[in-house]
Amino acid sequence: MAYGRSATAAGLAAGFAADVVFGDPRRGHPVALFGTAAAKLERRIWADSRARGAVYTALCAGAATGLGLLAPRRPIARFAATALATWVVLGGQGLAAEGSAMADLLDDEDLPAARQRLSHLCARDATDLDFSQLSRAATESIAENTSDAVIAPLLWGAVAGVPGLLGYRALNTLDAMVGYRSPRFEKFGTASARLDDLANLVPARVGAVLTAACARVVGGSPSRTWRVWRRDGSSHPSPNAGQVEAAFAGALDIKLGGVNSYDGYVEERGTLGDGHHPESVDLRRAVRLSRVTGVAALGVAIAVAGVAGVSR
Repeated sequence: MAYGRSATAAGLAAGFAADVVFGDPRRGHPVALFGTAAAKLERRIWADSRARGAVYTALCAGAATGLGLLAPRRPIARFAATALATWVVLGGQGLAAEGSAMADLLDDEDLPAARQRLSHLCARDATDLDFSQLSRAATESIAENTSDAVIAPLLWGAVAGVPGLLGYRALNTLDAMVGYRSPRFEKFGTASARLDDLANLVPARVGAVLTAACARVVGGSPSRTWRVWRRDGSSHPSPNAGQVEAAFAGALDIKLGGVNSYDGYVEERGTLGDGHHPESVDLRRAVRLSRVTGVAALGVAIAVAGVAGVSR
């Protein structure tokens, strides 16, 4: 039992280190391959129906989770499988690289390139965004994806091993593909969106707490971060994204939120934080905060893996 717990915890740590050192796999990324397969299936079975969308979600997420259930159980093999799965599903290094690249473009005042680059971070319509709005959009994406691409997969891996890692990442990918509001996916994407919300309920709030704990790294105040999070976290239309975005706003002493446009759909997100509107320097601070919060999340995941192993 102890060897199994150690194997899972060590695998999470090794996979996290691989993400930091190597970033995302350069070719044939398994998440991209999953997305391609899911897109093909969506085109074949789509209907303007919540029930059909639920079947689609079950097939895609079930296949990924089932693949995880085939992972070997012997400690050394479990360590290797957990490390590989963790490396595949984490996106911390890629997120930091994109945030830094966007900050470089903003510093260079290359507005057309910055607008184009934003698509690497989020699906927001960048056509009319100015430098300040681009800084806000990128900072919000760094905050949200710190939870979605780092904290949540680590916690699900700690609780449920390789099936948890792959199943969570599948749901998160499906939400990005069909979970947003649009005429085509208003009904079909409901199951993917709701299950992703459910899977992120605890990780998003753990992320907000860890952000407060790490706020001093970027010159922030843990107490202010906590206050802004508790006050503004529910102002966001998403039950989860607003939690960590509000915490980042408090830690960085900036103001996030506002009106966003997504392929013709306009969303009002309320106001998060009390400070100034973010600039490129704040985006760089957000990247640094994201990295440190990810390390803290790894520590929590290792501890949770031990507790989960004892209960099993």
